Amino acid sequence: MSKIAPCLWFDGQAEEAANFYVSTFNACGQDATTGDILHYSDAGPGPKGSVLSVTFMLAGQEFIALNGGPHFTFSPAVSLFVKCADQAEVDRFWEKLSDGGKPGQCGWLTDRFGVSWQIVPTAIGDMLKGADAARAGRVMQTLLTMTKLDIDALRKAYEAA
Repeated sequence: MSKIAPCLWFDGQAEEAANFYVSTFNACGQDATTGDILHYSDAGPGPKGSVLSVTFMLAGQEFIALNGGPHFTFSPAVSLFVKCADQAEVDRFWEKLSDGGKPGQCGWLTDRFGVSWQIVPTAIGDMLKGADAARAGRVMQTLLTMTKLDIDALRKAYEAA
Protein backbone atom coordinates (compact mmCIF):
# COMPACT_ATOMS: atom_id res chain seq x y z
CA MET A 1 0.00 0.00 0.00
CA SER A 2 1.28 3.44 -0.92
CA LYS A 3 1.85 6.01 1.80
CA ILE A 4 0.03 8.63 -0.30
CA ALA A 5 -3.57 8.27 -1.48
CA PRO A 6 -5.24 11.06 -3.46
CA CYS A 7 -8.49 12.23 -1.85
CA LEU A 8 -11.22 13.34 -4.27
CA TRP A 9 -13.82 15.74 -2.84
CA PHE A 10 -17.44 15.18 -3.90
CA ASP A 11 -20.77 16.67 -2.95
CA GLY A 12 -22.80 13.56 -2.11
CA GLN A 13 -21.51 11.43 -5.00
CA ALA A 14 -18.46 9.74 -3.43
CA GLU A 15 -19.88 6.21 -3.44
CA GLU A 16 -21.36 6.55 -6.94
CA ALA A 17 -18.05 7.93 -8.26
CA ALA A 18 -15.95 5.21 -6.60
CA ASN A 19 -18.23 2.51 -8.03
CA PHE A 20 -18.06 4.14 -11.49
CA TYR A 21 -14.25 4.27 -11.45
CA VAL A 22 -13.91 0.69 -10.19
CA SER A 23 -16.33 -0.65 -12.81
CA THR A 24 -14.59 1.39 -15.54
CA PHE A 25 -11.13 0.09 -14.70
CA ASN A 26 -12.42 -3.48 -14.39
CA ALA A 27 -14.16 -3.18 -17.78
CA CYS A 28 -10.87 -1.93 -19.26
CA GLY A 29 -9.00 -4.99 -17.97
CA GLN A 30 -7.39 -3.39 -14.92
CA ASP A 31 -7.56 -4.52 -11.30
CA ALA A 32 -9.89 -2.28 -9.32
CA THR A 33 -11.75 -2.75 -6.05
CA THR A 34 -13.85 -0.83 -3.58
CA GLY A 35 -12.64 -0.83 0.01
CA ASP A 36 -13.97 0.64 3.24
CA ILE A 37 -17.06 2.81 3.33
CA LEU A 38 -17.31 5.17 6.30
CA HIS A 39 -20.57 6.83 7.32
CA TYR A 40 -21.32 10.07 9.13
CA SER A 41 -22.24 9.70 12.80
CA ASP A 42 -24.31 11.96 15.03
CA ALA A 43 -21.35 14.36 15.06
CA GLY A 44 -21.98 15.25 11.38
CA PRO A 45 -21.50 17.42 9.47
CA GLY A 46 -23.35 15.17 7.00
CA PRO A 47 -26.64 13.42 7.80
CA LYS A 48 -26.17 10.49 10.19
CA GLY A 49 -25.70 7.25 8.23
CA SER A 50 -24.86 8.95 4.92
CA VAL A 51 -21.56 8.11 3.24
CA LEU A 52 -18.58 10.08 4.51
CA SER A 53 -15.88 8.40 2.43
CA VAL A 54 -15.08 5.40 0.26
CA THR A 55 -11.64 3.95 -0.35
CA PHE A 56 -10.98 2.30 -3.68
CA MET A 57 -8.06 0.94 -5.69
CA LEU A 58 -7.46 1.53 -9.40
CA ALA A 59 -4.60 -0.41 -11.01
CA GLY A 60 -2.76 -0.61 -7.69
CA GLN A 61 -3.29 3.04 -6.69
CA GLU A 62 -5.40 3.76 -3.62
CA PHE A 63 -7.87 6.67 -3.70
CA ILE A 64 -10.32 8.12 -1.21
CA ALA A 65 -13.64 9.59 -2.31
CA LEU A 66 -14.93 12.04 0.29
CA ASN A 67 -18.40 13.57 0.54
CA GLY A 68 -17.25 16.95 1.78
CA GLY A 69 -20.10 19.11 0.51
CA PRO A 70 -20.40 21.86 -2.10
CA HIS A 71 -17.47 23.97 -0.87
CA PHE A 72 -14.90 22.78 -3.44
CA THR A 73 -15.07 21.56 -7.03
CA PHE A 74 -12.62 19.90 -9.40
CA SER A 75 -10.55 21.74 -11.97
CA PRO A 76 -8.19 20.57 -14.72
CA ALA A 77 -5.31 21.88 -12.60
CA VAL A 78 -5.21 18.34 -11.21
CA SER A 79 -5.87 15.40 -13.51
CA LEU A 80 -5.53 11.63 -13.39
CA PHE A 81 -3.13 10.29 -16.03
CA VAL A 82 -3.94 6.85 -17.50
CA LYS A 83 -1.04 5.19 -19.34
CA CYS A 84 -2.43 3.02 -22.14
CA ALA A 85 -0.50 0.23 -23.87
CA ASP A 86 -2.27 0.48 -27.23
CA GLN A 87 -5.09 2.16 -29.16
CA ALA A 88 -7.66 -0.39 -28.00
CA GLU A 89 -6.93 0.52 -24.39
CA VAL A 90 -7.06 4.25 -25.19
CA ASP A 91 -10.43 3.68 -26.87
CA ARG A 92 -11.86 1.67 -23.94
CA PHE A 93 -10.84 4.17 -21.26
CA TRP A 94 -11.95 7.12 -23.40
CA GLU A 95 -15.38 5.60 -24.04
CA LYS A 96 -16.01 4.63 -20.42
CA LEU A 97 -14.67 7.74 -18.67
CA SER A 98 -16.19 10.24 -21.11
CA ASP A 99 -19.68 8.68 -20.80
CA GLY A 100 -21.73 11.56 -19.38
CA GLY A 101 -18.68 13.81 -19.35
CA LYS A 102 -16.97 16.10 -21.83
CA PRO A 103 -14.05 15.44 -24.17
CA GLY A 104 -11.21 17.92 -24.10
CA GLN A 105 -8.11 18.56 -26.18
CA CYS A 106 -4.94 16.47 -26.41
CA GLY A 107 -6.28 13.33 -24.74
CA TRP A 108 -7.96 15.13 -21.84
CA LEU A 109 -11.55 14.59 -20.75
CA THR A 110 -13.74 15.54 -17.83
CA ASP A 111 -15.89 12.73 -16.47
CA ARG A 112 -19.50 13.02 -15.29
CA PHE A 113 -18.30 13.95 -11.78
CA GLY A 114 -16.03 16.78 -12.95
CA VAL A 115 -12.73 14.89 -12.53
CA SER A 116 -10.17 15.54 -15.29
CA TRP A 117 -8.39 12.60 -16.91
CA GLN A 118 -5.61 12.28 -19.45
CA ILE A 119 -5.88 9.11 -21.55
CA VAL A 120 -2.42 8.73 -23.05
CA PRO A 121 -0.71 5.96 -25.05
CA THR A 122 2.70 5.11 -23.63
CA ALA A 123 4.13 5.21 -27.18
CA ILE A 124 3.80 8.99 -27.22
CA GLY A 125 6.56 9.37 -24.64
CA ASP A 126 9.14 7.79 -26.94
CA MET A 127 8.00 9.95 -29.85
CA LEU A 128 8.26 13.18 -27.85
CA LYS A 129 11.53 12.52 -26.03
CA GLY A 130 13.53 11.37 -29.03
CA ALA A 131 16.68 13.19 -30.07
CA ASP A 132 15.09 14.32 -33.35
CA ALA A 133 13.43 17.66 -32.55
CA ALA A 134 11.69 17.84 -35.95
CA ARG A 135 9.99 14.48 -35.37
CA ALA A 136 8.93 15.44 -31.86
CA GLY A 137 7.64 18.77 -33.16
CA ARG A 138 5.48 17.06 -35.81
CA VAL A 139 4.07 14.73 -33.18
CA MET A 140 3.26 17.66 -30.87
CA GLN A 141 1.59 19.63 -33.68
CA THR A 142 -0.55 16.59 -34.55
CA LEU A 143 -1.38 15.94 -30.89
CA LEU A 144 -2.59 19.53 -30.48
CA THR A 145 -5.31 18.95 -33.12
CA MET A 146 -6.78 15.89 -31.38
CA THR A 147 -9.35 15.19 -28.70
CA LYS A 148 -8.92 11.42 -28.17
CA LEU A 149 -5.34 10.51 -29.08
CA ASP A 150 -4.81 8.41 -32.21
CA ILE A 151 -1.56 6.42 -32.10
CA ASP A 152 -1.49 5.73 -35.86
CA ALA A 153 -1.83 9.44 -36.71
CA LEU A 154 0.85 10.34 -34.17
CA ARG A 155 3.15 7.63 -35.53
CA LYS A 156 2.60 8.89 -39.10
CA ALA A 157 3.59 12.38 -38.00
CA TYR A 158 6.65 10.96 -36.29
CA GLU A 159 7.72 8.97 -39.35
CA ALA A 160 6.98 11.69 -41.95
CA ALA A 161 9.97 12.86 -43.94
